[in-house]
Amino acid sequence: MKSALFTRFFILLPWILIVIIMLDVDTRRPVPPLTPRPYFSPYAVGRGRARLPLRRGGPRNQSRPQPQPEPQLPTIYAITPTYSRPVQKAELTRLANTFRQVAQLHWILVEDAAARSELVSRFLARAGLPSTHLHVPTPRRYKRPGLPRATEQRNAGLAWLRQRHQHQRAQPGVLFFADDDNTYSLELFQEMRTTRKVSVWPVGLVGGRRYERPLVENGKVVGWYTGWRADRPFAIDMAGFAVSLQVILSNPKAVFKRRGSQPGMQESDFLKQITTVEELEPKANNCTKVLVWHTRTEKVNLANEPKYHLDTVKIEV
Repeated sequence: MKSALFTRFFILLPWILIVIIMLDVDTRRPVPPLTPRPYFSPYAVGRGRARLPLRRGGPRNQSRPQPQPEPQLPTIYAITPTYSRPVQKAELTRLANTFRQVAQLHWILVEDAAARSELVSRFLARAGLPSTHLHVPTPRRYKRPGLPRATEQRNAGLAWLRQRHQHQRAQPGVLFFADDDNTYSLELFQEMRTTRKVSVWPVGLVGGRRYERPLVENGKVVGWYTGWRADRPFAIDMAGFAVSLQVILSNPKAVFKRRGSQPGMQESDFLKQITTVEELEPKANNCTKVLVWHTRTEKVNLANEPKYHLDTVKIEV
């Protein structure tokens, strides 16, 4: 029995010695330094959607550039007098389609009426525009032919603006008078938005001419190209100027006058209260481009409209 154990021991002994020698040699080899493997985040995506390694550690208080706030776009306030007539909704629809394409515009629609009409109220509700709906009737004595029109409505719009900004700091803004029978180029709104005090530009199809415009030399208005009363202090159409909101608020008594105002002089009577010709700011390439047209819808012929036997369906036109 003992001889068998000794025999097995001497057979295994050389193998045991070989294993011990190999382990001793392996433990004496120099260990290579550990290098950190890059960490790939599934949320870091580069070009070609390849994952980019994110560094671990490192300085945490690195200064990052802060995004600069965008300058506030001045609000354009458009005061539009309107009155009931067969083409009223058509005119307002055309104007609304233009205003929808203008950023930061507030429409002040003023009806010549003792109360707000359902037609205009429904129209504004569906127009999708920031708007204010006002109404004020024109006294009957001022509705005679040849007298200035829309005076009370424009003054109502001015009063609303002043009241709105009475107890708050006025934001940048520009006011202009947008009659509902005019046609506007979108470029005009870009021009008027930079108005510092009072800006002016040409108007097409007005005064019995293809256009009227301020005459400009060296960036200053020096006269007027007009077909009617060139001696007016401001021989300009109501569609041919814009006023800074700050100027309107700084001149609370500046309104359109009834007493003492002659036909065709409303623009001059109003502008004299807030500026001078020398201060006017020419727009539209020094007043050489027409960007607004005094278009008037042809008087509608309703001679065949029946007085009796009307349609069984009432349709708003």
